[in-house]
Amino acid sequence: MKRPWLLIVVIANLVAVLALVFIHPDLMVGPGPLAAGHAELATDCFACHAPLRGASSKRCASCHAVADIGLRTTRGVAVVAKPAKVAFHQQLIETDCVACHSDHQAPKLTRQSRKPFSHELLQAATRERCDGCHRKPADNLHLQLKGNCAQCHSAQGWKPATFDHDELFVLDADHQTPCETCHVNSDYARYSCYGCHEHTPSNVRSKHEEEGVRDFDNCVKCHRSAEDKPDEGGASDALAHPGRDRRERD
Repeated sequence: MKRPWLLIVVIANLVAVLALVFIHPDLMVGPGPLAAGHAELATDCFACHAPLRGASSKRCASCHAVADIGLRTTRGVAVVAKPAKVAFHQQLIETDCVACHSDHQAPKLTRQSRKPFSHELLQAATRERCDGCHRKPADNLHLQLKGNCAQCHSAQGWKPATFDHDELFVLDADHQTPCETCHVNSDYARYSCYGCHEHTPSNVRSKHEEEGVRDFDNCVKCHRSAEDKPDEGGASDALAHPGRDRRERD
């Protein structure tokens, strides 16, 4: 080769780059600054990463004991946060920290590989206890509820709820009443109009039989709010137009 010194320079540079990758990986291949909690590890990549294999959940657990996550720091100090953090990592079906977490803030080179949190990662018994992690909404409706959130909500899409009360029965006028008046034992899949002192079976029967009505099992078939009045044919506006909600009728 006419210029052996050129090959030597190239090889020397490659060796230097490879050496720097292992000596200062934070400068050579780091995808961005670490989160504040791990800032002290900024120059110690191998605290979390194995050479040529990347980060592993086993290395995470060497500092973060699963039983303490959300409860105590790695130094054993109790976690005090407002609002209080919920300790749910103890209820996961597997320990796969790097599937959800990346402590490098930016650029998000690994964003595509991160999984959004899924409730399917929780043990089945934990998935059924929504209030173990989520505080109940403080509105008038939810303050009354005692049943399972899953009767109206889905973990795959908490908002909107799968049930819209206004579409089936408008809670207006005299129907501003505790949920259990109509939904006995907090069973929101069923309702009864006989929880009200006026709507006794005998009162309803005597009034409706005069109109020729014999079906008393499905009240909302004809009545969707206190304003719904059966027409001369025995059916209300809600029955004649079952797809219309109250806003369209106003």
